[in-house]
Amino acid sequence: MSNHSKYQNLLDACKGLPPTPTAVVHPCDRSSLEGAIGAARLGLIRPILVGPQHRIRDAAALAGIDLGGIPIVDAPHSHAAAAQAVELVLKGEAEALMKGSLHTDELMGAVVRRDRGLRTARRISHCFVMDVPSYEQPIIISDAAVNIQPTLEEKVDIVQNAIDLAHALGFPEVRVAVLSAMETVNPQVPSTIEAAALCKMAERGQITGAVLDGPLALDNAISLHAAEIKKIDSPVAGRANVLIVPDLDAGNMLAKSLTFLAGADAAGIVLGARVPIILTSRADSEIARMASCAVAVLVALARRTAAPKAVA
Repeated sequence: MSNHSKYQNLLDACKGLPPTPTAVVHPCDRSSLEGAIGAARLGLIRPILVGPQHRIRDAAALAGIDLGGIPIVDAPHSHAAAAQAVELVLKGEAEALMKGSLHTDELMGAVVRRDRGLRTARRISHCFVMDVPSYEQPIIISDAAVNIQPTLEEKVDIVQNAIDLAHALGFPEVRVAVLSAMETVNPQVPSTIEAAALCKMAERGQITGAVLDGPLALDNAISLHAAEIKKIDSPVAGRANVLIVPDLDAGNMLAKSLTFLAGADAAGIVLGARVPIILTSRADSEIARMASCAVAVLVALARRTAAPKAVA
């Protein structure tokens, strides 16, 4: 953990906070059980395991994990587990959800249901909180996992969700780069027009809590040297800590490039629902899993004072 000072800062920020009651959905393999129990040991979450009780206990036995004292809510299969976990949130018994060994779309299907779901007035979106060794600060990337080709209207919520996350994590200043392939507005490249529109919307108070700039190419968003060469004078260029991508393809490739080529770790969280949703991958390192839980704890803490209004 000593090599991940940015994630360690997140974990340190959770010290002294009560563990967040978290419904862990269908934790029927070693990886998801270890993630939940590890986060519980660190005092980040208080897990409630939701899924087929016999499969959860079998997986724990095979992995040598002691489930003593951890509540299990029996559900026959993954779809039922997702629905039961959502009910725990609606009853006020859980303040976060954590994905186990089920497909993300199964979990999100229960979350976004019109009836008995966890929708709010906001569009649901995903953020990676990246710990990139060569970059001095953590970077939030959105949206790399939920919204495939978001409209401009949806991007407003994607940006606002990411900004609110940055505030929950204690970023002293939130600097948002709206990315494209270039830093000039080109009518033939729709992402440049949307980036410019988002920046104007921020100037008009339609997006709040951050300074935005865009379109920016990735190099001049994160490299002061590249920004200076292109003569871009901006409080964001070269020092962005939130990167908004044009679509899921771009976001997924950017996050995975950083992970597998630059040695970065990615903590995943879904925002815009009534509670934060912890999304981890089997390929995640242990520190990334713990950081995902820490992010959810800090978001849940922020939500307690300013919960978004639910949509019926």
